[in-house]
Amino acid sequence: MIVDYDAGNLRSVQRACREVGLDAVISADAEEVRRAERIIFPGVGAAGSAMQSLRATGIAGALTDAYRAGTPILGICLGLQISLDHSEENDTETLGLVPGSVRRFRLTDPALKIPHMGWNAVDVVRRHPVLADVQPGDEFYFVHAYFPSPANRGHVLAEADYEGRFCCALGRNNYIATQFHPEKSGRVGLALLKRFAEWDGHA
Repeated sequence: MIVDYDAGNLRSVQRACREVGLDAVISADAEEVRRAERIIFPGVGAAGSAMQSLRATGIAGALTDAYRAGTPILGICLGLQISLDHSEENDTETLGLVPGSVRRFRLTDPALKIPHMGWNAVDVVRRHPVLADVQPGDEFYFVHAYFPSPANRGHVLAEADYEGRFCCALGRNNYIATQFHPEKSGRVGLALLKRFAEWDGHA
């Protein structure tokens, strides 16, 4: 199931899922989210409005319940950011599935722009079944001005570099999330989605 909370790009995620044989429906119903066999939690936009929507619809609680029940969950971009405890964007308290915070890029190189947009190499720093096909030098597509900073280094699965290394994939128990967009990342992104479709939620 793909969670709909008015945060965009859902059809592109659904099309990518179909390409790897994952029949993913889009739903904004909290009870359907709670009962789903596996969940993709994507999103673009701002943390503050996203959390307002999630709380108003009851999906925030449904996601927390699904996580506690062991349902495999994949967060993407904003979905990753609002899975931590707090975001600097709109000074927002977020879901707290993974301890940590989300920070805005503060760059000194005038040649680098915010948001960080485009293709960037991703380095896997901790083995995980969903990232098993990612090879050194593989590039994924990013669009973001904020990045995750998990409190526990053990939750960092992959890093990228944008005037310094930052966490671009994290995982805890049955939850994994990427700052980049697998659905926009061609062959390597589809391979990641296929791995998620097969993942049993155990790292």
